[in-house]
Amino acid sequence: MDFVQRLNDHEVVTELVILVLVVGTALAFDFTNGFHDTGNAMATSIATGALKPKVAVALSGVLNLVGAFLSIEVAKTVSKVVKIQYTKDVKDASGQVVHHSGQPLPFFDAPGGHHLLITIVFAGLVGGILWNLVTWLLGLPSSSSHALFGGLIGAAIAGLGWSSGVDWTLVLSSIVIPALLSPLVALVIAAVGTYLVYSITARLDPRRRDRGFRWGQIGSASLVSLAHGTGDAQKTMGVIFLALVAHGSLTSSDGIPFWVKLSCAVAIALGTYLGGWRVIRTLGKGLVEISPPQGMAAEAASAAVIMTSSHLGLALSTTHVATGSILGTGVGRRGAQVRWNIAGRMAAGWLFTLPIAAVVGAICWWLADLLKGPADGLFGILLVFAILVATATAIWLRSRRAPVHAGNVNEEWDGAPRAAADASPRTPASV
Repeated sequence: MDFVQRLNDHEVVTELVILVLVVGTALAFDFTNGFHDTGNAMATSIATGALKPKVAVALSGVLNLVGAFLSIEVAKTVSKVVKIQYTKDVKDASGQVVHHSGQPLPFFDAPGGHHLLITIVFAGLVGGILWNLVTWLLGLPSSSSHALFGGLIGAAIAGLGWSSGVDWTLVLSSIVIPALLSPLVALVIAAVGTYLVYSITARLDPRRRDRGFRWGQIGSASLVSLAHGTGDAQKTMGVIFLALVAHGSLTSSDGIPFWVKLSCAVAIALGTYLGGWRVIRTLGKGLVEISPPQGMAAEAASAAVIMTSSHLGLALSTTHVATGSILGTGVGRRGAQVRWNIAGRMAAGWLFTLPIAAVVGAICWWLADLLKGPADGLFGILLVFAILVATATAIWLRSRRAPVHAGNVNEEWDGAPRAAADASPRTPASV
């Protein structure tokens, strides 16, 4: 009887509706993460003909699904970006501990604190999704991870303030520094690997060598897909966990429920299977004309860096790593053409990812808070959700004017990330 009474309580029902909207939005972000980042694993294998495009994205989807269950270290990092508890003991002037590490911050226990946190999570997700969709439309490989972090940081600053809303130490050590170093590390590893591969196989017949490396690419690309699932699906797990804590369904000391892991794994796998052909085209054809030995070197370097970072709990961008690896293969192969202008354009996009997503996240929080209405904030969240759906639909319709798909993703690079709408299909050779 008590349970029925709670269901009839307007406030409880409203909170549940908000939670469902936030979890659904988080899974939508996970879905966009999947199709936006497919190219990180499979662009080189598709470009060299090691795998047919649709086979590549299907294989990547399955391995992303498996990889999502291998670790939760990155999820823990993500769930701590927005500060909801003290990270160290706080003492007064006499040296007496007044707040212990792990104790909830005052805002979280105050009236409306839980709703404030869940609105921050929702607004941050919207900021991340919109940036993902815009960069996908432009065929620009950018970091889904940094889009998510940017959205969360912007919403947290808007809702809680610059100093109290974000764990800046964590952001610097686990996000910013790895973002700067990871593409450089991947570039060096891939360049050395490419140089060694060509040196060792210099006397082999090129056709025989390439055929062997195409088979090798299937394994190395699979490893990158597994690593991507291990790292990126966890980020959404961390966000949903934060929403569940805000709702009161979990505490910050609880583990991540299995249904959260499963739903995130399925969402990123489905997104990956759709294939982000626009981004795949830029990575596979726009940076370097890739041969099978280069492709395998790039994928092996990416997998090594991503899996190491996931083990350490670093929220690394697989896009940064994959791009650095592909550029490294151009540096490591004598006479290879590297399109540094395209790389520069991508790097500029990376610099803008976090701040623009932060601004969008802050605006979304402001709208949701300003227009929250009498129904415990539901109206504002519904309005922002409607804006998200309308914007996503408009971007998708715009993309149909010049579609990139499995049939034309390997057309010769014409200086633009989008293939012509009337480009004739040409399926690459496959092993």
